[in-house]
Amino acid sequence: MRLFIAEKPSLGRAIADVLPKPLRKADGFIVASNGDTVSWCIGHLLEQVEPEVYDPAYKKWSHEHLPIVPDKWKLTAKKKTSKQLSVLRKLVKQADQLVHAGDPDREGQLLVDEVINFLGVSQAKTAAVQRCLISDLNSKAVKRAISSLRSNREFIPLSTSALARSRADWLYGINLTRAYTLQGQKAGYSGVLSVGRVQTPVLGLVVRRDQAIECFVSRPFYELWAQLETQTGELFKAKWQPSVECQPYLDEQGRNLSKPLADNVASRISHQSAVVSALDRDHKVQAAPLPFNLSALQIEASKAFGLSAQQVLDVCQSLYERHKLITYPRSDCRYLPKEHLDDARFVVEAIQKNSAASGEFVKLLGAKSETTQLLDLNRKSRAWNDSKVSAHHAIIPTQKTLAAGKVTTTLKPVEEKIYRLVCRNYIAQFLPKHEFYAVKAEVSIGTGVFIAKAKEPIAIGWKIAFPVSCSKSKDNGEIEQKIPSLVVGQALMSLQAEVAEKNTSPPKPYTDASLLAAMTGISAHVSDPQLKKILRETDGLGTEATRAGIIELLFKRGYLRRQGKTIFSTGTGQSLVNALPSLATHPDLTALWESQLSAINDGNGSYQELMMPLQDQLKSMVDDSRSVIPEGLNGLGNKPSYRKRKPRKR
Repeated sequence: MRLFIAEKPSLGRAIADVLPKPLRKADGFIVASNGDTVSWCIGHLLEQVEPEVYDPAYKKWSHEHLPIVPDKWKLTAKKKTSKQLSVLRKLVKQADQLVHAGDPDREGQLLVDEVINFLGVSQAKTAAVQRCLISDLNSKAVKRAISSLRSNREFIPLSTSALARSRADWLYGINLTRAYTLQGQKAGYSGVLSVGRVQTPVLGLVVRRDQAIECFVSRPFYELWAQLETQTGELFKAKWQPSVECQPYLDEQGRNLSKPLADNVASRISHQSAVVSALDRDHKVQAAPLPFNLSALQIEASKAFGLSAQQVLDVCQSLYERHKLITYPRSDCRYLPKEHLDDARFVVEAIQKNSAASGEFVKLLGAKSETTQLLDLNRKSRAWNDSKVSAHHAIIPTQKTLAAGKVTTTLKPVEEKIYRLVCRNYIAQFLPKHEFYAVKAEVSIGTGVFIAKAKEPIAIGWKIAFPVSCSKSKDNGEIEQKIPSLVVGQALMSLQAEVAEKNTSPPKPYTDASLLAAMTGISAHVSDPQLKKILRETDGLGTEATRAGIIELLFKRGYLRRQGKTIFSTGTGQSLVNALPSLATHPDLTALWESQLSAINDGNGSYQELMMPLQDQLKSMVDDSRSVIPEGLNGLGNKPSYRKRKPRKR
């Protein structure tokens, strides 16, 4: 008997649906007519044991026990799902062949591997386990996955990486949470001070941003614009570039802080002759944005619709599991295997049918539309890259079609919005590149240098599928304007110059979009130049599957609060960050560990290379915690509640 072990019941049912009929449904498993059996986990069936299981003395929190590092790690069955574990135990014994059908990511790999190991499967049977990678729950895709089974041994590095992550999180969280909760109690804090390997650096990002906003003092600065006219009466603007002699009047970003200086230059260049001293007109080609991974989709949906990261994840799970309209959503990959090009026509047809009611892509996909000539299903964008696809690929629409006119009644409005975003980025892969001329004209007026910038469109390309963004002036001198046809040496006339007073702005508070962007692009927030270079190509803080949960956890624990779309730290969150060592609240160390986890995943690192230094670091951090009394937490935390006694009957 061949036993498929899926991660969730929904995936298990999708597998069973393509097996030989009739199917016999039982409690916790499904049997096909040929004897193949499908069962499933219900998420994690196992969990790390509590510290007191290793030693009863650990039940009492004490610095004397820290750091707690198990000699031999132990898992235990979750009480809520122990019945399903018993079902799997029986089926695994009966099975001749096991097929691992966990989700196609680190967590999914480890989740089923742990169950197989926990149930004491023999070495021979474990070595023969096959891996089924399913990223689309529609029947055609599931059949293709089952016909393309691989050896589960190929994914040992993936499982090892997830195991190292799980144990590192346990060690870090258990030890530092206990250490700082004990110190918090000495300062008068009531409750648990939760410290995490990823959550605490994320909290540190928000706290430091809030502090920067609070301490910010706005200063005025002055831009000078020359109003230029050609001999034929065409007008355009150019921005003054302060010379070296003006450095004493400039801030660190090169902005002029002196109004008298701006006024003086304006008076000297107004109504004067000018000349084009340099001219660049570069042909630029811009490729379409890649299909989404989860973080990119969460960021886009937050900007477009104001949704939280968790809301987007929940919607994606529904579109994947319930509606089967998108592929596996917890993906960290933005590329697609070339073999998927064979399905492009069917996917686009499904998009066309599913979006007909909304009219979203009618111009692009409609049979009579002039713009359909832009769409070329044989076009191969940079997204089609086998070398950048491992266990899973980018999030794209499936071939599933809903009944005509049923999209708006089948999908919730928010589900329809997210589905359209996924469709849009997929369609963009078959549209031409966006082309334009980047024009930069340098104009000399007396001894002053002025720069005019503009973009001249050549071909709209993929941007036809994207909403037009509002044009905004930029501090680099590039404004929405059309620069006349110029040549070097051409004479111009400088009309009355304009001095524009502006004010420096504080950093913007975090939103879900910008906080997710900070977590994925963590190298920008790392101070060590060498580490910054290493981390540019890594996954950032957390994983695609955990980032939304980490942000929500910080809200749940009272460290963050929302105000509209913006995210702020609370007094408790600020006091905790101020009490913790810099090493715990900055992303450098955690990001380095993430880099090591990625190396394990790629087969270029080992479990011990991560865990041994981590244990040494924890010992040092626990020892240092004893000297910290976080006075700012005095009076904060969860106050003990007392149940009111019922009055005695007299």
